[in-house]
Formats: sequence, C-alpha cells, structure tokens
Amino acid sequence: MPTYTVTVSTGSQWFAGTDDYIYITLVGTEGCSERTLLDKALYNDFERGAVDSYDVRVGEDLGEIVFVKIEKNKYWVQDDWYCRYITVKTPSGDYVEFPCFRWLVDDKEVVLRDGRAHLPQDDKTIHSTHEWQPGFPMSIDANRHKDLPRDIQFDTEKGVDFVLNYSKAIENLFVNQFMHMFQSSWSDFADFEKIFVRIKNTISEYVMQHWKEDFMFGYQFLNGCNPVMIQKCTKLPDKFPVTHEMVSVSLERELTLEQEIEAGNVYIVDYEVLDGISPNSTDPCTLQYLTAPMCLLYKTTQNKILPIAIQLGQTPGEDNPIFLPTDGQYDWLLAKIWVRSADFQYHQNITHLLRTHLMTEVFAIAMYRQLSAVHPVYKLLIPHIRFTIAINTKAREQLICECGIFDKANATGGGGHIQLIQKAVKSLTFRSLCFPEIIQARGVDNKEELPTYFYRDDGYRVWEATKSFVSDVVHIYYASDETVQEDEEIQAFIKDACSFGMQDFDYCEFPKSLKTRKELIEYLTAVVFTASSQHAAINFGQLYLGMYPDEHFIEKPVKAAMERFRIQLTEISSSIKKRNDGKKLPYYNMSPDKIPNSVAT
Repeated sequence: MPTYTVTVSTGSQWFAGTDDYIYITLVGTEGCSERTLLDKALYNDFERGAVDSYDVRVGEDLGEIVFVKIEKNKYWVQDDWYCRYITVKTPSGDYVEFPCFRWLVDDKEVVLRDGRAHLPQDDKTIHSTHEWQPGFPMSIDANRHKDLPRDIQFDTEKGVDFVLNYSKAIENLFVNQFMHMFQSSWSDFADFEKIFVRIKNTISEYVMQHWKEDFMFGYQFLNGCNPVMIQKCTKLPDKFPVTHEMVSVSLERELTLEQEIEAGNVYIVDYEVLDGISPNSTDPCTLQYLTAPMCLLYKTTQNKILPIAIQLGQTPGEDNPIFLPTDGQYDWLLAKIWVRSADFQYHQNITHLLRTHLMTEVFAIAMYRQLSAVHPVYKLLIPHIRFTIAINTKAREQLICECGIFDKANATGGGGHIQLIQKAVKSLTFRSLCFPEIIQARGVDNKEELPTYFYRDDGYRVWEATKSFVSDVVHIYYASDETVQEDEEIQAFIKDACSFGMQDFDYCEFPKSLKTRKELIEYLTAVVFTASSQHAAINFGQLYLGMYPDEHFIEKPVKAAMERFRIQLTEISSSIKKRNDGKKLPYYNMSPDKIPNSVAT
C-alpha cells in the first residue's frame, strides 16, 4: 500500500497554532486519497512554530500530486490556524511543496496548488472596494480592521507590536504631558526642545543645534524626510517676481540672477497644491493657518543649497511680500518656519499617505482580486504588500477619520487633508511613480550639479537593483512578449489598478494593458519600489529589503535571482556606509539594510 508522508508547518506568529481538527486530501493525476485526519495519539498537533509529519496511506499510486485540500473543523471553539506550507513526500522519494502562508478561519477548506509558479488563473480571492472619499483612489470596503478578511489583517504579533510602538512613541514625545502643546500656540522656540528631549542621537542633536540656519533649511530639501519637492528653476514664474536686486547679496559668482538661472544654479520649491485648502477649525478656541509658499534656492560655490527668497502665498502683492535673508532675523526665520509647515503638510498627506500607502493598496487589491496564489507575479509582490491594507484600514479608522488624530493635531485636519489629497490625485500619474523619470522631470538628475543629493543617488542604485531582480523573475516565466499579452491574469491585474483602483480618472495615465516584458518589468519595479524603498526614504525601516521570510517561490532559478538581489543590496548598503563615515549628517534612508519590504512591515 503506497504511503505518502505529509509534513505540515504552522506559523510562528502569536496564536498561529490550533486545536481544531485538520483533514487532508491528496489529489494526483491518477487519483486522490481518502479524506484523512492528521492526528497523532497523545500528541499536541499544530502548535505555534511546529513542523509535524504524518503518513497518508492510499490504495494505489496517485500519480503526480497536483493539489492538496486542507479542511479545518471546530474541535471545541473556533480556533484560527496559520499554515505556512505543506510538503508531500511521494513513495518514490520525490518532494512536492505546497505553499499556503494564510490563515484558516472557521470551518475552512483550502485547495493548494503545488509551489511551482503557474500563469493560468486559479483560486481567486475577491476583495470588494469602495471610494472612502470622493476623488480618492479606491480602497478596501471595510470600516474597521476587524472587518477585513483574516488573511490580510495584522498577525496578532504584528498587531501587538503596532500598539507597543504607538505607546512608545507617545511616551517618548511626552504627548500625555504635552498634548496641549499640539493644540495651542507655542510661545518659545525652546518648546521644540521639549518635544525632542527623549529622542537622542547624533543626527537629531545636530539638527536641533542648527535648524535655524539657512544651510540646514536647504539641506532638508535634498535629504530630509520629504526630498521630492526641489526642482531646477529654468524660468522664474510670474507669480514669484523675485528680482536680481532683491537677491544679489546672496549670489556668489558675480552673475545676475538670470545668468545664475541659465547656469543651473537656482532651484525652486512650490507648494501651490496647498492654495485654497481649508485650515483646521475643529477647535473654535484655537485658530490654525496654512500657507502655499514658494521658495527660491541657490547653489553656492561650496555646493550648499541656501534659501534666497520666500513668498508665502501664490498671488504676489503688497499683502504678500517676498521675504529675504537680509530681512530682520525673526522675519526671515518665521518665513522659513512657514515653508517647513507647508512641507510637513505635503509630506504627510501626499508624499507619504497618498503616494506610498494608498497607491500600494491599489496594487494590493488588484493583486488579490486578479492574480492566483500560484501566479509568479503574486509571489513576487506579496512580500511587498504585506499588511498594507491592514495598516491603511487602521489609518482610516483612527488617524484620518473625523475626530481622528489628524483632526486633533494637524493644521490640515478637519477636512483640509481630504481636500489636499483630492487635489494631489489629479497630478498622480503612473510615470510619476517611476523613480528615474520623476527625478529627471524635476531637473535634478545631474550629479555634478547637485553632488550632495544622496536621496537621488541611493534611490537610483536601489531602483536599478530592484529592476534587475524583477527582470530576472519576469524572464524566468515569460519566454516572449506574446506570453505577457496572452496572460489573462496579468492583463486583468493591470486593468484593475487603472479602472477600479484609479477609477479610470482621465488624468491618471495608468496603463490598462501591457504588451511587452519590458513594460511589465517597469510596472512591477514601480510597484515594489513604491511599497518598499520610496516609503522607507520618507518614513522608516524594520524588515530589510530582499529578505523574504515566507518563501512563496520554490524554483531554484528564482532563489538564485533572490540571492543575486541580496548581494547587490548588500554592496549598496556597504557603499552608503562608507560614504557616510565621518559625516555630521549621514544619509541612510535609502540604505537597503534599512528599507522595509512593505509600507507596514
């Protein structure tokens, strides 16, 4: 009687184990086994982190095993179970692996394909979407995290980690003690120091010592938390009438302002999108304000980027003066503070929330809806959309909702943040998610002109490494451009992101189909980069890019591509570390060893 050895791996996250009954059925090309209870007498099966093996006896050889069916039935009370994978050893000694990496809830039945990636459609999971606010990208149709399908919720361990990190941040910032500081006017610059008294490192201390200085103000446009605004000024806009006489004292090369612009030494930052946004008015006792400033920046002979003119509104006039470094000390400082305030609003709402979190959710939903779990692109993307829908749902539930944290502590709270994102979506094209193109579009791609733009330099290298890895995977599974065109799932995935995720907005310019492997590589690189590296550059990192704890791919060529990817990333990390040695302001935000795989890893 042929015997198949079934090995079952249970997840290591909290509460992954189960006491429920687990049954298995093996399906082969020549037949299928009986429904078999996986149970060892006097043995506690399916414990957290356990790897258990069982013998399944059959009357005749089943041929090539192509499916396994797993059933979970209640023992006493419903007890969710996280299955990592199942391996079947055949009577001939061959091993077939069936990746699962999902939660089984209630009385659940799951059919698993073997781990080799396939292009045909199979085993779709449908996720409903809705428009959380008019004009927003579509999001998951769930008002609360607990309403999400179990597979896309936070693991219990991750959920606890989320709460602990939030509590730690509250403690570090003394928010319980100083919450009134966020909801009332500050009277002294020393209030900044009170907020950061518990956050001590060499970078933060250096910034606190120099934040009032022009060089630090300019440096932050290159390598701060929002390094996406600076662009080359090729012509002064009419709405920002800066003259040579105004700024001549700031220029170093004995050139006129017009000549400095022609020479490529002048840059501009424009927060026009903030114009007309309603400031927070949820607290009638505290007035809040927003500006839509413009700032002219000058590259010195020492390659420092310094502000030379600031206008706080979009319409020039007597009531909207141009502030200069030659003005009174506090007039100039306050003008810079207003620019920083605008930069904060842009960063939190557009750079961070819209262009990484919400966009990654669009791709995640399209992936879940259109790609089967055995599709190679599903396997490629799943580590990079991990927990994205969960953390975004948490944000809509607690952060950006009515009376949420934004409303309590943000100048764009009370609805301004909704208006801001609605305006920003209209300039969000697919090409704007492609790192090299957006750098070139802003005219800041020349390293000789901006030698200290580390966000650009490191971003280029990580983009190319990511693209190389994606290219390897695509070429393993797609033998030709025709293979891409004939892949119904991929075409449905691309169309879903445009037609449902971006609602076919006329201005979004997202592709609805792909015709070549080159187009597919570019598209997937943008998805992975947005969810991992771009988010890291403007946020933080925990699980490093290139590390895939759940091995959805089992094929040797893909594992070899992963290893090459890791080697490339290690080399980039080492190079960045070497460059940063001895710098008072080291830049690590794009270092692969600090880049998370996803926006919520």
